Amino acid sequence: MKRTDHFLLILASQLTCGAPCKYVGSVGPLPLFQLVIPVHSWPTMDTSPLKNLLVGRLMPEKCYEELFVRLHLHAPCLKFVLNKIVGFWIILDTFLAQFPQLLKLLWRGSAEGLSLTAFLLQLYALSCPVVYAAANNFPFFAWAERLFTLAQTATIIFLILHYRGETLKGMLLLLSFGGVILLLVSFAAAAVVRVMYASTPAAFILSKVVQTVTNHQKGHTGQLSSLSALLSCAGALGAAVVSAQVSSQKRFDAVLFF
Repeated sequence: MKRTDHFLLILASQLTCGAPCKYVGSVGPLPLFQLVIPVHSWPTMDTSPLKNLLVGRLMPEKCYEELFVRLHLHAPCLKFVLNKIVGFWIILDTFLAQFPQLLKLLWRGSAEGLSLTAFLLQLYALSCPVVYAAANNFPFFAWAERLFTLAQTATIIFLILHYRGETLKGMLLLLSFGGVILLLVSFAAAAVVRVMYASTPAAFILSKVVQTVTNHQKGHTGQLSSLSALLSCAGALGAAVVSAQVSSQKRFDAVLFF
């Protein structure tokens, strides 16, 4: 190959590089002329798939550098990541907690061991935040996931009555419940809505107590889904962790600015 041909090859490589280049590998018998490749084609930490996955979704770039580049267990970053994970889990739990119970009822075709009173209390507890949010004109996306859980619980109540041979009663109950919710959202006094919202934790706890007593009296759990129970406990634990951190931060701010 002629020297002119080598020169044209190098010139073409430089023109098509479009970025800072490095010379690697000889293209001919003359070591003076070598092939160039773009530097940006080399894998770096800045183009790591792990970084693209985590930064912006789970942590800021500064925390990624602290935890994965410097390998430093930075306490504020760990707390930030933990809060993010707990937040994602709470949202996921909202959608999935009742789903295993619903599937188990449909699969077994029986509601043995499930307390109708306990699930009615759960339905009330889940409807209170919906009524409160709708009555106060909160943005729909702020409480829309509650409707999904509310629909699952209402379906479970219908199936309990359906498998007991009271299908018509179940349909009338759900229709009446929907009408009461609409009336509360439209015409209930603000004080009534606040009392309902404040009674949510008590209704949840009472529903678990009623279900536990029912299973103890029957001597078995029947078609109660252990997976749904574990998901509910994990979601409640995550919410407790977030609430405790928020409360501690508020106390710290109060002392700081006193």
